[in-house]
Amino acid sequence: MKTPELTTLCYLERDGQYLMLHRVKKEADINRDKYIGVGGHFAYGESPDECLRREVYEETGLTLVSYRARGIVTFVYGDDVVEYMHLYTADAWEGEMCECDEGVLEWVDIDRVNDQPIWEGDRVFFRLMAENAPFFSLKLVYTKDDRLTGVWLDGQRL
Repeated sequence: MKTPELTTLCYLERDGQYLMLHRVKKEADINRDKYIGVGGHFAYGESPDECLRREVYEETGLTLVSYRARGIVTFVYGDDVVEYMHLYTADAWEGEMCECDEGVLEWVDIDRVNDQPIWEGDRVFFRLMAENAPFFSLKLVYTKDDRLTGVWLDGQRL
């Protein structure tokens, strides 16, 4: 039995925009050509907050000073990928942004995020964040051809 992956995902927010990572640099990438937040896999023994701060720094060069946990996203992709993503937004950081070796960092107007190539299920958590929903649990189930087949919010199928 495969072990689920533990990750963080963060959207830095400023002036009505989210910092997004356009994943174009790696060939074998489940997120290839999509826009996502910054973050990544837990190192052994890390808390979600420690992983978040480390991954954001590694991918952007920025040190978070103010952030908020928004929810847990269970991402199921086919029969062999299960990922538990700790979803955050951040509104303050220090440092100078650097280039990312996983893609191109871009500031995207929040009202234009849905116009980008994103995962279909991400539209659900972007809506929840826009509505300032309390901490949520979201489950998104996809087929191997990226088709969204199931969405559950706080245990209820949508």
